[in-house]
Amino acid sequence: MATLVTGIGELTTNVATDSDACGTLHGAAVRIENGRVAWVGDARRAEPAERVIDVEGAAVIPGFVDSHTHLVFGGDRAEEFAARMTGTPYAAGGIRTTVAATRDASDQALRTRLHGFVAECLSQGTTTLEIKTGYGLDVESEAKLARLAREVTDEVTFLGAHVVPVEYADNRDAYVDLVCGDMLSAVAPYATWIDVFCERGAFDVDESRRVLQAGIEAGLKPRVHGNQLGEGGGVALAVEMGAASVDHCTYLSDHDVALLAGSDTVATLLPGVEFSTKHPYPNARRLLDAGVTVALASDCNPGTSFTTSMPLMIALAVREMGMSPAEAVWAATAGGAAALGRTDVGNLAVGSAAHLAVLRAPSRIHLAYRPGVPMVERVITG
Repeated sequence: MATLVTGIGELTTNVATDSDACGTLHGAAVRIENGRVAWVGDARRAEPAERVIDVEGAAVIPGFVDSHTHLVFGGDRAEEFAARMTGTPYAAGGIRTTVAATRDASDQALRTRLHGFVAECLSQGTTTLEIKTGYGLDVESEAKLARLAREVTDEVTFLGAHVVPVEYADNRDAYVDLVCGDMLSAVAPYATWIDVFCERGAFDVDESRRVLQAGIEAGLKPRVHGNQLGEGGGVALAVEMGAASVDHCTYLSDHDVALLAGSDTVATLLPGVEFSTKHPYPNARRLLDAGVTVALASDCNPGTSFTTSMPLMIALAVREMGMSPAEAVWAATAGGAAALGRTDVGNLAVGSAAHLAVLRAPSRIHLAYRPGVPMVERVITG
């Protein structure tokens, strides 16, 4: 059965033209067949379809691609958040609190919570999700998190190298051995990606390189957490290893920016983290002006960004990071797809997945213009 989505006031296709990276059309329609975009164009030229959805002048964008989340975990860290708001600085060690709660949680409790988060994401227009492990930090728990994540997405990332757990505090080398050996072997059947937190308080460059290389040899593709808490070697390592993305990029040297501009590595910015930690926001304008591909993602996690809202990421990027509304929407859709090495999502080209978010607004600008308001009227997939 063909479906025609018509009456679209403003359609963001992300099929770029010389003057418009968002490929914006007005008075448009989208024909969907077999879960794919079959035709896009002027609504007056659309062929009849068995099913018609008239959005009555609303703006339509591709579904958001959230390329960085940590959605499988136990407990929360609300008290830690409250302490930060009154002056306690963020340190990566808080991750260990979530590790303890996650290890204590049953499979079913984690699964139920995960499915709740996925529904929450979808209601806000997110149709493609990446989910990381990293809150188990032992072989059994990391494999469990990867298996549960795989139930809801193909974009599963192994992040055993999140921090060193307390039981290995005096033997870091043994933990890196575990991550690169038995833990990787247990998780790899469920994962697509290998990640590492290359940061002070987590893993240094040499340790991080070793983890990424082991993952690559096991058939996983690399990505990196880097440059969140200060300038460091995360960006350079990501470019060296051919990582699809380096995520955070809060503190960048001129050399880091030049490296990214000369590579295919996407800079994934996570403004929800800066909102929650009170660190300075990344300078997206600096990256864009240098020619770096930029993505936006939620980094939904219990410690530093407990939100699934991609519209909030867009609003923060526009208000605090120097992005235009069009650039922010592109980064939250096509940019996220680039960070996952995907061309079939994040756009509405013929042949792409039919993932559409219908807005309660005539323009995508309202995603930043009306922060905190539920702007997604409905989501159409398949």
